[in-house]
Amino acid sequence: MEIELEINGKEQFFDIEPSLKLLDLLRREGYLGTKRGCSEGHCGSCTVLVDGEPILGCLTFAARMDGKSIMTIEGLGTAEDPHPLQTEFVDKGAVQCGYCVPGMLLSAKSMLDKNPDPEEDEIKRALDGNYCRCTGYVKQIEATKSAAEKMRGVS
Repeated sequence: MEIELEINGKEQFFDIEPSLKLLDLLRREGYLGTKRGCSEGHCGSCTVLVDGEPILGCLTFAARMDGKSIMTIEGLGTAEDPHPLQTEFVDKGAVQCGYCVPGMLLSAKSMLDKNPDPEEDEIKRALDGNYCRCTGYVKQIEATKSAAEKMRGVS
């Protein structure tokens, strides 16, 4: 079957099997920032944004995404022009091994797009689907709060 997706702002067509998961399609097409962790929907390392909402690519059939807009971590920012979340995660030391970071950044972006001035509890809820084995989430929460302030022009 053929599907059409907008991935990171670029319209693309794919010939796929109906059973293909979105994660497998993205990785097959070179979007390697979307990680494969548990393949069971527990860790959040495969998080991407679909029409601005975080979803788990390992559980989502690519065929169900026909006509949707998908953002992977490759679409968040560039080396020359990083997103404030990316800058703050680095500056605050919130990257550790980095495996969970793409999913966390996209979950945080989705939340900040809806609420540019979140309380700490809201940040925690936004990140609660992203499992990090290296940290206690303190630095990720600080980085998200700091990025929100920068995006609002506070700091």
